[in-house]
Amino acid sequence: MEAQDMDVSADAPVDKTAQMHAAQADLLPWVEKYRPKDMSELVSHDEIISTITRLIDAGKLPHLLLYGPPGTGKTSTILACARRMYGKRFASMVLELNASDDRGIDVVREQIKEFASTRQMWTSMPKLIVLDEADNMTSPAQMALRRVIEKYVSNVRFCLICNYASKIMPALQSRTTRFRFAPLTDEQAIGRTQHVAEAEGVRAAGGGVEACVALGRGDMRRCLNLLQSTHMSFGLVSEENVYRCAGQPTPADTDAIFRSLMEEDFSTALSSVWSRLQDRVALQGDRGVALQDVLTELHHLVLALEAKPLPKASLVASLADAEERLSVGTSERLQLAGLVGLFQLARPHLGVAG
Repeated sequence: MEAQDMDVSADAPVDKTAQMHAAQADLLPWVEKYRPKDMSELVSHDEIISTITRLIDAGKLPHLLLYGPPGTGKTSTILACARRMYGKRFASMVLELNASDDRGIDVVREQIKEFASTRQMWTSMPKLIVLDEADNMTSPAQMALRRVIEKYVSNVRFCLICNYASKIMPALQSRTTRFRFAPLTDEQAIGRTQHVAEAEGVRAAGGGVEACVALGRGDMRRCLNLLQSTHMSFGLVSEENVYRCAGQPTPADTDAIFRSLMEEDFSTALSSVWSRLQDRVALQGDRGVALQDVLTELHHLVLALEAKPLPKASLVASLADAEERLSVGTSERLQLAGLVGLFQLARPHLGVAG
């Protein structure tokens, strides 16, 4: 009996620890909870991943520059690669910094240089420094980093991650191997989003997962955030609920607005479109629809029109001008009137009757 009592008491702390870790995992945003930990969990950019894998296996990993839109797997890819390289030694061999916070020259001179100048005695593998959002680093910091990369190449490899490679100085770019991460395809994003939905027991219906992917536009982070937000807000992830949660116009709203712009006269179109934007607050109890979001969706419909290229291109350019004016805080009602006027002038050239 004493031995059994000892076994039970010995197991109790382990169970409590496991329960504590499980509770902490439940509190994490799904973006972090389901971040790929292994290279087999990555769902896109197979060519990039296979190239980096071959370099790792050959022991010839160069300095890397990973760039592309947000939410396309840049950070997840390099961290999964690092876990493949170092295994249990990951924590001592990898330094991860967010350059949007730690972006000054002092960080390069102190924290980065100190980590890069030391070498682990029990391995010949170089350490890894990951600089996320490196395009936010100041010019002096980038200039200082250029010298550190050259001086400590025998001890460490650098991976610079950014959205815009043009903001990285040419001298740094020339010292790295560049890989561009394109937005995820709908098929890739749907598969991963569906996997998370099933793991979390999400009730999805009526194209809810597809709506998350459509609004995510290739950004996996945005897809999962929309899925989690809709699930917590409504309980049911449907197309209508996803668009309401995101505050975006539904496809039905956009089609109705487009028909008004293409078919009605100026006064009627202005009144009906403005009424549709405002009446959603009263009829459906949500936040309404912003004209800037409507413009983003309208340009897809304009591009799909069967019309002469020149007037269609002119209309798209005018939509871009209206979106720019809205972005600096101009009157939404005034810009809507201008938008209706643009369509009134363009319709005869597009072959649509007034």
